[in-house]
This record gives sequence, structure tokens and C-alpha cells, in this order.
Amino acid sequence: MSAADVKAGLFSALEKLGERKKVLAVPPDFTRFHSQSGVLTELAWQYYGDRLTDVLPALGTHKAMTDSEIATMYGATPRELFRVHDWRHDVVTLGDVPGEFLYEVSEGKVDYCWPAQVNKLLRDGGHDLILSIGQVVPHEVVGMANYNKNIFVGTGGSIGIHRSHFLGAVYGMERMMGRADTPVRRVLNYASDHFATNLPIVYVQSVVGKNDAGKLVIRGLYIGDDVECFELAAALSLKVNFKMMDREIKKAVVFLDPHEFRSTWLGNKSVYRTRMALADDAELIVLAPGVHEFGEDAAIDVLIRKYGYCGTPKTLELVKEDAALAGNLSAAAHLIHGSSEGRFTIRYCPGHLTHEEIESVHFEYGDLAEYSAKYDPEKLKDGWNVVDGEEIFYISNPGLGLWAYEGRFKD
Repeated sequence: MSAADVKAGLFSALEKLGERKKVLAVPPDFTRFHSQSGVLTELAWQYYGDRLTDVLPALGTHKAMTDSEIATMYGATPRELFRVHDWRHDVVTLGDVPGEFLYEVSEGKVDYCWPAQVNKLLRDGGHDLILSIGQVVPHEVVGMANYNKNIFVGTGGSIGIHRSHFLGAVYGMERMMGRADTPVRRVLNYASDHFATNLPIVYVQSVVGKNDAGKLVIRGLYIGDDVECFELAAALSLKVNFKMMDREIKKAVVFLDPHEFRSTWLGNKSVYRTRMALADDAELIVLAPGVHEFGEDAAIDVLIRKYGYCGTPKTLELVKEDAALAGNLSAAAHLIHGSSEGRFTIRYCPGHLTHEEIESVHFEYGDLAEYSAKYDPEKLKDGWNVVDGEEIFYISNPGLGLWAYEGRFKD
């Protein structure tokens, strides 16, 4: 879609909503810079002007955006409109999804209830429109990102975020990714249907991919207030963002843009999004010039450093033994997600973490300068390449897709 197409599509949808006097926009944060959601947010401000009174980036557990990140992502949208979501303190609970429901959808793996938590601004701000803006793309926790995840996780609280992440992890990432209907999505949909019908939420959902020239473009724009809108976007995202491989990858090289990926919490998309395409005993090389920490949240960073990416059985044991980990279930989920479960090698080449730090969390270490010289992101093209007579598969941004060998991806 051209810039004019996107503007015309958004404006026509907003016009059909009728007059709105106080609008809240909930776009993603800078970790989703490539989603084109910043453009859509700026267009919403152009349409509503001073009737757009608040912009609440859906930080989830991420750090607050800097002024320069806000300016880079959202253009001319006034800085004074932006609010910061505090996932530990600024939330209200709309209702609880019962434990029996979670037990059923998880096939008996969890039986806790799930609080439908949102930032208090959504419930108490007096807005007559909440515009949830974001990209639908394959995702490791929920299957396909966006729709009500942007609300209940992006502006959610610690308990809801922890429990949703853990549900997805114990159910099995490979059973989740690339699917619109998953246990986590069913829980979110239950919350939407039972607790959020009084919130005036309209979803603006993009599907983004590279065109033939290699430029990121919006391939589809879906605007509406129901699950059908999300499902249509998810169907297109599978065509645009899901790369089904006819053979397994024995060596993959993934580049993490330093402006977008500064922690393994985010950078492990390199692991999540490729794991179904990697052969047994494969090597995943992660070029991570911006990575300087493990968790973006201080408490989670401590837990990752303490236990490392130790795989499912060990993590489940540790949750039973350590109250701190049990109280940070999203960290436990992340320890599972970031492990190869002993199946392939993960070699991290960080810009700002030491050899010892990388190996302490059960990754192999690679020298960034050495590996970047051999596997030069400036020279490699996305997909198959031959380097020194060896075939490798290169991915310039793992956040834009999902790769799977057809033999591993079962409906």
C-alpha cells in the first residue's frame, strides 16, 4: 500500500466511526519500530488534532521510550501527548478468566485464573475512542501478535503478563507460533468478550513485509472492533511473514539491528522465529551489536543471569523451588523460549556483553568483529548465501517473520 493508500484507508475508517471528542491511541513502542505503527499513530493525530488527548505506547515489560525514540517513530505527533505505562503499578483488573477455562485450553498444564489487567487510563480516562494500533505478525507467546494482546499484555500488569507468557511456554512454542487460534489467544478473547465490552476499543492492524526492492511496506490494513478483523490480518500475515522451508537450515546467521535489539529479552527473537527451521545440531549465529543486557526489567535481568536459558524441564523444576522465579513467570517462560532444548547451538556475538556473561546463560560466545567480518550484513542477502564455500541462511530482522521447515510445522 502506498502512503496515500494507508492515509485514505485509515481516514475513511475513522470517518465511519462518527465524531469522537476524546481519543486515546495505544500504539506499540520502539521495539516494534518496523511495524509502521508510528506512521499510523501520526496519521491518527493528523485526523483528530487536539481531540487526540493521550498516546500510551504499549510497553508491556519494556523500558519507557526516550524523546529521540518518540520523535523517530511517531514523527510530528506532539511529545506532550505521550504517557508511560508502568506494568507494576498503573493497572486495574477488569475481571478474572477462571482457572477451569485455563485448565481446559492448556490441556491441563496450568489451572490458575488469569486477571484481565489494563492500564488505568483505558478504564478511567473518559475516552470515547481507544485506538489500538499495531502489526499482526507471528509471535512466540500468543501465536500471532496484536489484536487484544496489545491491550491486555501491552498495557497489562505483572500477573497477567507473567501468566500469559508462562501458559504459552508450557503449552509449547512450536505449537503456537504462526497460529491465530491458541490457548493464550483464547484467554485474551475470553477477557475481551466478558470484561472489555464497555471499552470503546477499535483495532488498527497492519501487515508489513518487504517489497521486491527490499523496502518495508504495509501489505494490508485491517480496522475494526472484533476478532474477524484480526483473523483476516493473521491470514494475510501468514502469506507475507511466514517462510515455509522445503529443507532444514544447518547454519543460520541473524542480524539484530542495534537500534531495535539491545537485550536478549528482545534479541532472542532470533531463536524463537528460526527454531522450527533449524536442523538438529545446527548452529545459529546471532550478530548482536546493540545487546548490552539480558532482561530489560531489572528483576528479570537478575533471574536470567542466575539461571540462564536452561530449557523446559529444568525451568519447571526451578519455578517450584524459587519463589522469585515463580513470581516472575514471564521470566521463566523466557528461559524456556531462549533455550534450544539441547537441539542446536546458539552462538551470541554481542556488542556489550562479555564472553563470561554469554556462556553463563548457556549460550556459546562469538566475537562480534570476527563473525561480522566473515558474515557481513552489508553483503549478505536475506535467504540462502554461500560464504567460503559453506551454505548459510541469513535473516536481516527476525522480528519481521517466522521460518519453519515444513516437516516440523504441523497443523
